[in-house]
Amino acid sequence: MEYKTIPITRIFDEQKAKDFYLGYLGMQLDWEHRFEPALPIYMQVSKGNFVLHLSEHSGDCSPGSKLFVEVDNLEDLYYELSAKDYPYCSPEIETPPWGGRCFTITDPFSNRILFNQAGSHEG
Repeated sequence: MEYKTIPITRIFDEQKAKDFYLGYLGMQLDWEHRFEPALPIYMQVSKGNFVLHLSEHSGDCSPGSKLFVEVDNLEDLYYELSAKDYPYCSPEIETPPWGGRCFTITDPFSNRILFNQAGSHEG
């Protein structure tokens, strides 16, 4: 049996979400849906196998969530994001207590994304 987890992240502004997820993170818009033109948007964005659902619907999820995302080349991702002209994030690489390396960014809706590259789990 295989599983694939797709977190749903709460957003409040479609354009700010697209600026962050598509512009800053470099994800692609896979699809978007509204029940009617004036109603909240629900969309899927992805970058490789990193897939998120973004929802303006208040009942879908809580704002201020934290996502833990494993990556295989943290440094390349860090330099890619640091080189972008996005004044609202300035990530710093850290060594977490569990080993490896990570950095955290926060979207315009207070959702945090921790990108982690596993290392030795010495203890």
